[in-house]
Amino acid sequence: MRILLTTTSYQDTPGQHHDVLKASGFEVVRARGPLQEAAMLDLIQSNEGFDGLLNGDDVITARVIDAALASSRKLKVIAKYGIGLDSIDVKYATAKKIPVLYTPGVNHTTVAEHTFGLIIALVKHFWPHVRSVKGGGWKRITGNELFGKTIAIMGMGRIGKEVAKRARAFDMTVKGYDVYWDEGFAKACTVERCTTLEDALHNADIVSLHMNLDESNRGFINKTRIAAMRKGAIIINTARGGLVVEADVAEACKSGQLGGYGADVLDHEPPAPGHPFNEIDNILITPHVGSRTFESVERQAMRATLNIVNYLNGDNDFIQANTF
Repeated sequence: MRILLTTTSYQDTPGQHHDVLKASGFEVVRARGPLQEAAMLDLIQSNEGFDGLLNGDDVITARVIDAALASSRKLKVIAKYGIGLDSIDVKYATAKKIPVLYTPGVNHTTVAEHTFGLIIALVKHFWPHVRSVKGGGWKRITGNELFGKTIAIMGMGRIGKEVAKRARAFDMTVKGYDVYWDEGFAKACTVERCTTLEDALHNADIVSLHMNLDESNRGFINKTRIAAMRKGAIIINTARGGLVVEADVAEACKSGQLGGYGADVLDHEPPAPGHPFNEIDNILITPHVGSRTFESVERQAMRATLNIVNYLNGDNDFIQANTF
């Protein structure tokens, strides 16, 4: 079996996942993702195809899937390192009977911690303070407490729930929105349910995005919704960059309509020179490292490795995102 391994955190972080992959006996071709469609097509052609893809946020389109199926080694499986599937044409893969595997339940604590890191950094103005001191200054900006503030968590899945737990530890008022509502968890953690997206957005000091990205919610945070939010509210995005209209967020942060924006994701990564977020002090962007801790990477990498190895070996111990 030959597989293409492109996720960099998998490759760069030590752990038992390397031993399991080596023990499989599979031929492993390595590349540094995330890769765009053209690069994926070149790799498939130059290697005469792969039995499986072990990928991160590489763009796997219908063209990529067709090329992989048309090669001498017909593609048998796509194994995503992670849970976000928006870079994969899952609908087309399903139509072609290609299973898409993924790794739910491995990074929720790590991403929740990162979320709160961004929140604290913004409300305490870490970036301008650090930049001032390192530049020889002593500029001091008055910040805010989290105590008593209201956070609206958009998406109450595994990560959203972990964020709610941490928000309660800061004595925040916690509201949540999700189509699928866990009433038991909400009662245990004192999370108020918002029945509409507008209710969640309008009454929050901090809005934290933990939603999957699809065409129905692309650009969910835009000029109109920002204008209806509480003036000076902060938005946190550790989900997907495409959930926000980045130019609208930049303008709102400059004008003061938004108190700040903290994100671990961008619509296009890495950002191009001249990105509108550059040089805006109340916008903090980290390079998609919210789940990149030694603990989380090993859990995620091991699950992804077992998914692809077990599937290709005919073992049923794998987690599949699509159904035929």
